[in-house]
Amino acid sequence: MSDTPRQSFPRFAFWLALAGLIVILDYWTKHLASQNLELYRPVPITGWLNLTLAHNEGAAFSLLADAGGWQRWFFIIITVLISLVLLVWLWRQPPDSRLLPTSLTLVLGGALGNLVDRIQQGYVVDFVDVHVAGWHWPAFNLADSAITVGVILLLIEGFMPRGRK
Repeated sequence: MSDTPRQSFPRFAFWLALAGLIVILDYWTKHLASQNLELYRPVPITGWLNLTLAHNEGAAFSLLADAGGWQRWFFIIITVLISLVLLVWLWRQPPDSRLLPTSLTLVLGGALGNLVDRIQQGYVVDFVDVHVAGWHWPAFNLADSAITVGVILLLIEGFMPRGRK
Protein backbone atom coordinates (compact mmCIF):
# COMPACT_ATOMS: atom_id res chain seq x y z
CA MET A 1 0.00 0.00 0.00
CA SER A 2 1.11 3.51 -0.74
CA ASP A 3 1.69 6.16 1.94
CA THR A 4 0.31 8.84 -0.38
CA PRO A 5 -2.50 10.75 1.35
CA ARG A 6 -5.90 10.14 -0.21
CA GLN A 7 -8.90 12.34 -0.73
CA SER A 8 -10.89 13.03 2.45
CA PHE A 9 -14.55 12.14 2.27
CA PRO A 10 -15.74 15.80 2.37
CA ARG A 11 -13.38 16.63 -0.50
CA PHE A 12 -14.49 13.55 -2.44
CA ALA A 13 -18.13 14.54 -1.78
CA PHE A 14 -17.37 18.00 -3.20
CA TRP A 15 -16.12 16.47 -6.45
CA LEU A 16 -19.15 14.14 -6.58
CA ALA A 17 -21.49 17.09 -6.01
CA LEU A 18 -19.81 18.95 -8.87
CA ALA A 19 -20.26 15.92 -11.15
CA GLY A 20 -23.89 15.75 -10.00
CA LEU A 21 -24.37 19.42 -10.89
CA ILE A 22 -23.07 18.69 -14.40
CA VAL A 23 -25.56 15.83 -14.72
CA ILE A 24 -28.44 18.05 -13.53
CA LEU A 25 -27.54 20.95 -15.85
CA ASP A 26 -27.09 18.54 -18.74
CA TYR A 27 -30.47 16.92 -18.06
CA TRP A 28 -32.16 20.32 -17.78
CA THR A 29 -30.68 21.67 -21.04
CA LYS A 30 -31.59 18.46 -22.89
CA HIS A 31 -35.13 18.69 -21.51
CA LEU A 32 -35.41 22.31 -22.70
CA ALA A 33 -34.10 21.36 -26.13
CA SER A 34 -36.47 18.39 -26.40
CA GLN A 35 -39.47 20.50 -25.37
CA ASN A 36 -38.71 23.53 -27.54
CA LEU A 37 -37.03 22.25 -30.70
CA GLU A 38 -38.25 20.10 -33.57
CA LEU A 39 -36.14 17.06 -34.37
CA TYR A 40 -33.46 17.92 -36.97
CA ARG A 41 -34.91 21.41 -37.66
CA PRO A 42 -32.17 24.04 -37.05
CA VAL A 43 -32.91 27.26 -35.18
CA PRO A 44 -30.22 29.80 -36.11
CA ILE A 45 -28.64 31.66 -33.18
CA THR A 46 -25.65 33.25 -34.93
CA GLY A 47 -23.98 32.88 -38.31
CA TRP A 48 -22.05 29.90 -36.93
CA LEU A 49 -24.35 28.41 -34.29
CA ASN A 50 -27.73 26.68 -34.49
CA LEU A 51 -29.80 24.83 -31.96
CA THR A 52 -30.73 21.57 -33.67
CA LEU A 53 -32.35 18.71 -31.76
CA ALA A 54 -30.78 15.37 -32.67
CA HIS A 55 -30.99 11.86 -31.25
CA ASN A 56 -27.66 10.03 -31.27
CA GLU A 57 -27.89 6.26 -30.81
CA GLY A 58 -24.15 5.90 -31.25
CA ALA A 59 -21.09 7.26 -29.50
CA ALA A 60 -19.04 10.32 -30.42
CA PHE A 61 -19.61 11.40 -34.02
CA SER A 62 -22.50 8.87 -34.18
CA LEU A 63 -20.08 5.93 -34.11
CA LEU A 64 -22.12 2.69 -34.35
CA ALA A 65 -25.41 4.65 -34.56
CA ASP A 66 -26.78 2.20 -37.15
CA ALA A 67 -25.59 -0.97 -35.39
CA GLY A 68 -29.06 -2.38 -34.82
CA GLY A 69 -29.65 -1.69 -31.12
CA TRP A 70 -26.98 -3.76 -29.34
CA GLN A 71 -24.78 -0.67 -29.09
CA ARG A 72 -27.12 0.87 -26.49
CA TRP A 73 -26.23 -1.82 -23.93
CA PHE A 74 -22.60 -1.86 -25.01
CA PHE A 75 -22.28 1.89 -24.39
CA ILE A 76 -24.14 1.62 -21.08
CA ILE A 77 -21.78 -1.11 -19.83
CA ILE A 78 -18.67 0.73 -21.04
CA THR A 79 -19.85 4.00 -19.45
CA VAL A 80 -20.56 2.30 -16.11
CA LEU A 81 -17.12 0.67 -16.12
CA ILE A 82 -15.35 3.91 -17.06
CA SER A 83 -17.32 5.80 -14.39
CA LEU A 84 -16.25 3.29 -11.74
CA VAL A 85 -12.60 3.69 -12.78
CA LEU A 86 -12.98 7.49 -12.65
CA LEU A 87 -14.52 7.29 -9.17
CA VAL A 88 -11.63 5.18 -7.84
CA TRP A 89 -9.10 7.45 -9.54
CA LEU A 90 -10.82 10.51 -8.06
CA TRP A 91 -10.86 8.97 -4.57
CA ARG A 92 -7.14 8.19 -4.78
CA GLN A 93 -6.14 11.80 -5.48
CA PRO A 94 -4.02 13.63 -2.90
CA PRO A 95 -6.05 16.17 -0.92
CA ASP A 96 -4.14 19.14 -2.36
CA SER A 97 -4.60 18.03 -5.98
CA ARG A 98 -6.84 20.34 -8.05
CA LEU A 99 -6.35 19.99 -11.80
CA LEU A 100 -6.61 16.21 -12.06
CA PRO A 101 -9.73 15.93 -9.85
CA THR A 102 -11.34 18.76 -11.83
CA SER A 103 -10.68 16.96 -15.11
CA LEU A 104 -11.89 13.62 -13.73
CA THR A 105 -15.04 15.28 -12.37
CA LEU A 106 -15.86 16.89 -15.71
CA VAL A 107 -15.43 13.60 -17.57
CA LEU A 108 -17.44 11.72 -14.92
CA GLY A 109 -20.29 14.25 -14.91
CA GLY A 110 -20.46 14.26 -18.70
CA ALA A 111 -20.36 10.48 -18.95
CA LEU A 112 -23.13 10.12 -16.38
CA GLY A 113 -25.21 12.79 -18.11
CA ASN A 114 -25.13 10.88 -21.38
CA LEU A 115 -25.65 7.60 -19.51
CA VAL A 116 -28.95 8.90 -18.13
CA ASP A 117 -30.16 9.55 -21.70
CA ARG A 118 -29.01 6.18 -22.95
CA ILE A 119 -30.76 4.33 -20.12
CA GLN A 120 -33.98 6.37 -20.29
CA GLN A 121 -34.36 6.78 -24.04
CA GLY A 122 -31.89 4.55 -25.84
CA TYR A 123 -30.17 7.56 -27.41
CA VAL A 124 -28.36 10.73 -26.36
CA VAL A 125 -30.04 14.10 -26.92
CA ASP A 126 -27.78 16.54 -28.76
CA PHE A 127 -28.73 20.08 -29.71
CA VAL A 128 -25.70 22.37 -30.15
CA ASP A 129 -24.85 22.69 -33.85
CA VAL A 130 -21.67 24.61 -34.70
CA HIS A 131 -21.04 25.29 -38.38
CA VAL A 132 -18.65 27.23 -40.61
CA ALA A 133 -18.93 27.72 -44.38
CA GLY A 134 -21.49 24.92 -44.76
CA TRP A 135 -19.46 22.47 -42.66
CA HIS A 136 -21.21 21.27 -39.49
CA TRP A 137 -19.48 19.85 -36.45
CA PRO A 138 -21.54 16.90 -35.16
CA ALA A 139 -24.27 18.11 -32.79
CA PHE A 140 -23.35 17.90 -29.12
CA ASN A 141 -24.62 18.75 -25.64
CA LEU A 142 -23.43 20.02 -22.27
CA ALA A 143 -22.26 16.53 -21.20
CA ASP A 144 -20.14 16.24 -24.34
CA SER A 145 -18.66 19.68 -23.61
CA ALA A 146 -17.80 18.66 -20.04
CA ILE A 147 -16.12 15.49 -21.30
CA THR A 148 -14.13 17.44 -23.90
CA VAL A 149 -12.93 20.08 -21.44
CA GLY A 150 -12.14 17.34 -18.89
CA VAL A 151 -10.03 15.40 -21.40
CA ILE A 152 -8.19 18.58 -22.46
CA LEU A 153 -7.42 19.36 -18.79
CA LEU A 154 -6.34 15.75 -18.29
CA LEU A 155 -3.89 16.07 -21.19
CA ILE A 156 -2.57 19.40 -19.86
CA GLU A 157 -2.15 17.85 -16.42
CA GLY A 158 -0.26 14.94 -17.95
CA PHE A 159 2.31 17.26 -19.49
CA MET A 160 2.85 19.37 -16.37
CA PRO A 161 5.94 18.80 -14.24
CA ARG A 162 5.09 16.83 -11.06
CA GLY A 163 5.63 19.74 -8.65
CA ARG A 164 3.31 22.16 -10.52
CA LYS A 165 0.01 20.26 -10.35
